[in-house]
Amino acid sequence: MTTEVIITGTGSPIPDAERAGPGVLVRYGDITMQFDVGRATVQRLAGVGMWDLQLTAVFVTHHHSDHLTGLADLVLSHWVMARGDDFTPLQIVVPKGPAVDYVSEMTHPWRHDIEVRAEHSARLRPVEMELIAFDPPASPAEVWRCEDVVVSAGPVRHEPVLPAVGYRISTPDGDIAISGDTRVCDEMAELATGADVVVYEAMLFDVIRQGTPLRHFILDYHADTCLIGAQAAELGVPTLVLTHFIPAPATAAVPALGSAVTEQNYVDQVREGGYVGDLLVARDLDKVVLEAGSAPRIERRG
Repeated sequence: MTTEVIITGTGSPIPDAERAGPGVLVRYGDITMQFDVGRATVQRLAGVGMWDLQLTAVFVTHHHSDHLTGLADLVLSHWVMARGDDFTPLQIVVPKGPAVDYVSEMTHPWRHDIEVRAEHSARLRPVEMELIAFDPPASPAEVWRCEDVVVSAGPVRHEPVLPAVGYRISTPDGDIAISGDTRVCDEMAELATGADVVVYEAMLFDVIRQGTPLRHFILDYHADTCLIGAQAAELGVPTLVLTHFIPAPATAAVPALGSAVTEQNYVDQVREGGYVGDLLVARDLDKVVLEAGSAPRIERRG
């Protein structure tokens, strides 16, 4: 069996026609886990064949809207797509704090839609979720388990957003660390130590500093790409995946998005930091495949 790490969204709060909001899908056999649910996540899941949205669990890193705007869509679509008695409430794993309030309340504005659909179909059960709220740990600790898969959460540094966590997923094929939003920090190093694949948010600090001072506040709580490279080099990370780009790099498909930044700028910054391992500047639906006994394999979409 293999483990797939699929980047469902590489975007940020800035709308981008080619980049869905932040998200990572991890699949091990029939166990499917979605980490953060930014805008257009449902479409991206359909793009990898998960049209029925039968996820095992969803994990939330923090309560910033760009990581959560797709969650109500996911939950409602999961319910609408249910057939007969095969509906299983979706497990949503959340650090205790504001994100719990959001998850608890997010279907309320849709109550009239839910009511009329349920009455008209005469077969749909009410929208149900299994909310699993955990105390944000001081160091990485297990928060969820399913058969041979264990998910741990650990603190990251995204102040003033509290709490904020990253996740580490352990399968028989290897370990994956997902940063969520964070500065480069010792807490993220602890979460990523020994991981086979590290998925890290990335910002080009030099580009942001050259822009309008009104946006300089975002430097406080995001990850400098050069420092990511330095940390990954120190930890000996085999495969590093960058996502949640600020600013988003232009691609061959979308050469002009108002930015002269390219994927190579991100590569150069990581290499400047000293990292020499396998590097993926991700596009939506790029993936990394892990198989026990083999090195992680990067697969570009298409």
